[in-house]
Amino acid sequence: MAANSSFTDIVATTLQGYSGVLADNVTRNNPVLKQIEKKSNAYVATGRTIVQELEYEENANIMWYSGAEPLKIEQGETFSAAEFAYKQLYGAVVITGLEEIQNSGREAVHNLLRSRIKNLDKSLRNTMATAIFANGTGSSGKEIGGAQLLVADVPTNTVGGIAGTVTNNRSETWWKNQVYDFSDAAVSASSSTIQHAMNTLWLSTIRGTDAPDMAVADSTYYMHYWESLTPNQRFTDDKQAGAGFTSLVYQGKVPIIYDTACPSTHMYFFNTDFLFMRPAKGRAYKPLPDKASVNQDAMVMPIVWGGNMTINNRARQGVICA
Repeated sequence: MAANSSFTDIVATTLQGYSGVLADNVTRNNPVLKQIEKKSNAYVATGRTIVQELEYEENANIMWYSGAEPLKIEQGETFSAAEFAYKQLYGAVVITGLEEIQNSGREAVHNLLRSRIKNLDKSLRNTMATAIFANGTGSSGKEIGGAQLLVADVPTNTVGGIAGTVTNNRSETWWKNQVYDFSDAAVSASSSTIQHAMNTLWLSTIRGTDAPDMAVADSTYYMHYWESLTPNQRFTDDKQAGAGFTSLVYQGKVPIIYDTACPSTHMYFFNTDFLFMRPAKGRAYKPLPDKASVNQDAMVMPIVWGGNMTINNRARQGVICA
């Protein structure tokens, strides 16, 4: 029996209320997730796997014609789907029996919880911020697949069960992201070469009105771009700066954001119309019932997240690397 009968209720209700706060904090403190949510591309997933529909071909029944010329009525394949596995993240607040005794007053309990929750909040945010740029192999493949998988340095990799190579005698080059590699270009990354790299990558990622809406860089490439600008060009994106992100602007409108989680010597061009964060239904930072340890005098209050980061158009994304 708990020393304070209301203790577990306080913990449970506090964590239940905290669930939504954490989800908001994770988004607000990560520029990529913030932009994905702005596009309403953070929606729940259900089913055995996370299925992301793909549109990879134009309708073949388009033609100019004259008079009674026969019209095309081909039944071509224009849609497919990429399939992503669920990945799970766990965090917990742990309260020992001694701490329960020592913090038996209601205010004391809340003070203890606040400190533990703030720590859990920070830890989960940092973990997810790092995972946004992961390649999906971390923690023995249990981590989500982030930018290094979806927008890969070598884009022939397999994403969502589809390889950007030749399969079944069919070239799947439509499933490859764009890359500018300084090594392949035989030049060194610097303030005098970064804008050419960005311009080259930009032109390869646009299609009509589809274009990247943000770029994220590590300190090296961010500094190269910053130092490449003349004084009257050095302006920031007000919305990103107001959100607490260090940013410059490219093409007069695209924010270039510095992110400490971005891999070294990388700059990503994201078109977040085609990027998604798909939390599993009922698993978006959900507190689970408290669990008493069977061999310790302690109570554990778990919080879990399930889902994955997905994509449905890799060709509109790009990366600068070396």
